[in-house]
Amino acid sequence: VQLQASGGGLVQAGGSLRLSCAASGRTFSNYAVGWFRQAPEKEREFVSAINWSGSTTYYLDSVKGRFTISRDNAKNTVYLQMNTLKPDDTAVYYCAVASSWYGAQSGRYAYWGQGTLVTVSS
Repeated sequence: VQLQASGGGLVQAGGSLRLSCAASGRTFSNYAVGWFRQAPEKEREFVSAINWSGSTTYYLDSVKGRFTISRDNAKNTVYLQMNTLKPDDTAVYYCAVASSWYGAQSGRYAYWGQGTLVTVSS
């Protein structure tokens, strides 16, 4: 599976962005998808995940109520709608896929995209 993350950019605090993760290759609808992020000089952290059908989602506590993950299997795309952005959300955001539901376990995700940079100014 090849993944292409896009939609990052520079936004002021309180603003919104929508990230997209477009997949090609194997049947996308077979996979759970996760979003992770890595800020400068920090370890990568889990942000959100969605199962193959979209019926199950999971979020990092600090983004609950602000971020929404969704997917459109017909378009082989997963989205991360990010609202009320904060400077602490600044990071490179990566999408990844897993063959089963592993939630926040980054080591279980087999394929990763290249990342898209989100910068939130105060």
